[in-house]
Amino acid sequence: MPTTTLRIPTPDGQADAFAAFPDGGERHPGVLLYPDAFGIRPELEERARELAGHGYYVLVPNFLYRHGPAPVIELPGHIGEEIRPEIIGRLMPLIQEHTTERILRDADAYLRFLTTRPEAGTGPVGVIGYCIGAALAMRTATAHPGQVAAVAGFHPGFLVTDAPDSPHRLVPSLTAHVHIGLAEGDMSPEAIGELNQALDAAGVAYTTEIYPGTVHGFTMSDTDAFSPSALRHHWDRLLPLLERTLADG
Repeated sequence: MPTTTLRIPTPDGQADAFAAFPDGGERHPGVLLYPDAFGIRPELEERARELAGHGYYVLVPNFLYRHGPAPVIELPGHIGEEIRPEIIGRLMPLIQEHTTERILRDADAYLRFLTTRPEAGTGPVGVIGYCIGAALAMRTATAHPGQVAAVAGFHPGFLVTDAPDSPHRLVPSLTAHVHIGLAEGDMSPEAIGELNQALDAAGVAYTTEIYPGTVHGFTMSDTDAFSPSALRHHWDRLLPLLERTLADG
């Protein structure tokens, strides 16, 4: 499986990124994959490789590139619960600096870059996000309704907030098919209801689903939250979503 590291030009500099794609020289539908708060690391590179093996060009940007190349802070090989709060404590101020304005500027740059890759198709793209990446994915999809045909978020954070520009308030602009895979406790029943109501009003095809017996971060095998069965369930939801929406990519 060919892989490469890249630098994506943005209005604020250059974002380092990882890409994986099938061999053979053909074009494949593009997928923009936003990592979780811990960023690009072997776990996310393996996720991109596996997805690329199903026939996609997968681009994984370091969305915290303004603070340095990934990983922006030193990470252990396994992020156990005993060290997770300290790591999140160091990352959260950087995430809070990643304003909506920055997110949207970067999304424009990432999608523009993705369409220039010789291995990527010229059709619609999918956008995927894990944890905080789910909110970035939703913002990208709502800002680019003509280009993003599928959006998926897993163990999401910050999808429904009190902010005037909360991602769920922007759903009226959405045209993509949506899947949101939640851990138990990721969102309150009231917040899930708000999100579902917004998706219903937008008239888009969607599923929101609580994956039973899971905790936040269940797809990540380098954390204590990992659930092998939930990761398989994630693939069972994600791959059909991409297949039916990006077939012409």
